[in-house]
Amino acid sequence: MTDTLVLRAGTVFDGLGSAASTADVLVEDGRIREIGQVPVPGGARVIDCDGLFVAPGFVDAHSHSDLVPLMDHAQPFKLLQGVTTEIAGNCGFSFAPLTGASADLVRSMYDELACGVEVKPASFAGFLDTVERHRPTNHMAFLVGHHTLRLTANGAGDHLKPGALAEMRRLAAESFEAGAVGFSTGLIYPPGCFAARDELEELARVAGVYGRVYATHMRDEGQFVVEAIDEAVAIARAGGIRLQISHCKAAGRAAHGNGAALLERIEAARLDGVDVLGDQYPYLAGGTVMLALLPNVAAAGGAEAMTSRLADLAQRVALSAQAARGRPGDGMWASTEPSKVIITGHRDTTMVGRTIADVAGGGDPFDTLCDLLLADPGAAIVLEMMAEADVRRIMASPLVGVGSDNGPPLGMQHPRTYGCFPRLLGHYVREEKVLTWEAAIRKATSLIAGQFGLDGRGVLLPGAHADITVFDPERIGHAGTYVRPDVPVDGIETVVLGGQVVVENATFTGARAGRVLRS
Repeated sequence: MTDTLVLRAGTVFDGLGSAASTADVLVEDGRIREIGQVPVPGGARVIDCDGLFVAPGFVDAHSHSDLVPLMDHAQPFKLLQGVTTEIAGNCGFSFAPLTGASADLVRSMYDELACGVEVKPASFAGFLDTVERHRPTNHMAFLVGHHTLRLTANGAGDHLKPGALAEMRRLAAESFEAGAVGFSTGLIYPPGCFAARDELEELARVAGVYGRVYATHMRDEGQFVVEAIDEAVAIARAGGIRLQISHCKAAGRAAHGNGAALLERIEAARLDGVDVLGDQYPYLAGGTVMLALLPNVAAAGGAEAMTSRLADLAQRVALSAQAARGRPGDGMWASTEPSKVIITGHRDTTMVGRTIADVAGGGDPFDTLCDLLLADPGAAIVLEMMAEADVRRIMASPLVGVGSDNGPPLGMQHPRTYGCFPRLLGHYVREEKVLTWEAAIRKATSLIAGQFGLDGRGVLLPGAHADITVFDPERIGHAGTYVRPDVPVDGIETVVLGGQVVVENATFTGARAGRVLRS
């Protein structure tokens, strides 16, 4: 490996939204040293980028890759789509801090996110050290999850025990001291869905002491998205901290058209003094755990309590009636249709790839949902919820960056896991022209890096870290579908991580050159 690299004659984007220019990029000792007409130093490696776009490495605002570095083999699925840095620990799910008891709860409730890796007790500092030892393939920064704090301090119950909030605050502070870049919530999932606003404001005040970010999967992303934004803004304001609204959308038939209202509320909050941004994935369908279709009360107490409720006919009837209302806390069942819910992970592998409507046959789809969860409480789904007009409207906002919301690179994941960034650039930029190249690259780089305090990343400027993605604008894209998601990406030619070439001629070199980025 040479310490000096020249990317020759590419179309260079600074990541800030400025107009691109044809230039060389000189990389030395892991940093960008010069951009312009660069004489080639003796012994330097030269990569011809004529006809290619040279951009900062993409920064994924919303990842669930927490345990990917601990898998048996290197997993380059993010590098191959140009991502050099991920923010993990989203939606309230982090894999630290955990005790023996809370690790058991995480395994029983959310094992699908664990990549087949054993979930072990650890402090946040210990977890970061473990990831660092395993040498991730790309850089990773971590949020501490509210679910994890609550499970560790309080168990799976819906009400806080005496002293639990104080313990959550202590664990949060310990996590921030260890390098967590912020904290996250997933307010449609247990146990976070049981938290009142004042509980979250207390954690925001702790985050405020450290100047960290609040990232939230809000309490509602459909009919009541405006009220959910107001709650998120109030929590961020309580701590005086930045706010990241995860996977911005107007979800469910009744909410279609609400994309404009979502953006207006974000803009109003910024004018009122709260530093709020969002992120989005460029698809009409989302992906999540199957239990998210149920009302919150179904999952109170953990997986064993949930399956006990679902086995009781009277409770099923009551849950079905509540789910049909579609209000916050009622689950996502009313936001979609059984024919648009694809099972992507289940212990009974004959279910994978089928819709709930297909499995139900002529029977009741909600009964089928309950039976599927009885057989596997950790089952996973992809579900179509959004309208194209809302996706485009949200995408066009300069206040909304890019977050894949990927799952583990195993089984039938949502195609965003393998091709989120190339799909945005190929389909929505080159083909549909929803965004300019400059605007899209800014959304995929500096906008997110700045929000999470990743200094020197997300930009192509002298002195910045040499995390760089080189792609062919005529070819970039991803043809993955909801039933065949893991097809190869097109157009990503070269990826440089900390000055080291880790993707060459669209092929992973095998180098595990990533770092854990501690705040």
